[in-house]
Amino acid sequence: MTPLSPAIGAELHGIDLSKPFSDSIFDEIRQCLHEHLLIIFREQTLSPRKHRDFTARFFDLESHPFVESISGYPEIIAIVKEPNEHKNWGGPWHADVTFKEAPSIGAALYACEVPPCGGDTLFANMYLAYETLSDGLKRALQPLRAVHYSGDPGIFHTDFKGMRPKSARAENATHPVVRTHPISGRKSLFVNRMYTRHFEGMTEEESRPLLEMLCDHAQRPEFTCRLHWCDGTLALWDNRVTLHHAMDDDFNAMRTGQGFRRVMHRATLAGERPV
Repeated sequence: MTPLSPAIGAELHGIDLSKPFSDSIFDEIRQCLHEHLLIIFREQTLSPRKHRDFTARFFDLESHPFVESISGYPEIIAIVKEPNEHKNWGGPWHADVTFKEAPSIGAALYACEVPPCGGDTLFANMYLAYETLSDGLKRALQPLRAVHYSGDPGIFHTDFKGMRPKSARAENATHPVVRTHPISGRKSLFVNRMYTRHFEGMTEEESRPLLEMLCDHAQRPEFTCRLHWCDGTLALWDNRVTLHHAMDDDFNAMRTGQGFRRVMHRATLAGERPV
């Protein structure tokens, strides 16, 4: 096992996820996930079935609310960036589908086709984002709840021709600003720039200064790691206590329309209500 940074992430070695392995080895993998929040496996060869079966050992799986699944596997979506598209699906900094009453608890993202450089993903540790706040601010945040809103589902897919949007309605949900992890018992900050709109009982204008401060704080470099993808990399993260951001750095596509192609398959762990 090799840590990716002091704050978050670890790369696990010597495990072939396409082959059976014992419950004791799986327990070690799961413990590593709880400790590092993000775990990486390199040089994997995973069919959608193998991808699904490995991820389902952690928890039940669910389909994405706004993206059609790949054929035959309702639990897996394809995230596709074509060479003429200059944005990666998955930014800015966010936790997945926090606009749902029960946001997903995690996801496993598998690299099918990636460029030799570019298209990296950043991850941030939301335990540290909370624990490094002042005691006074922690007390002020403890009773607060925030409204998370999906926005128009169609907007997500306007720039991604290789992805198939579902017919869906906008969703919103209200969650505690400080949540407690059901396994570790640790508290973490639970807001993000993509979906958190305002504090319950306050307007967006009133909420904006504190929300901006909290989001900026959560993205501090010392709380993060940067994952460089290679074909066959699988990353699994705990969505309850992390943020992530897919880098928009295909400058050739931006300038000339001829950039890189990036294809990822994602299996999503079903949700639970934050507390």
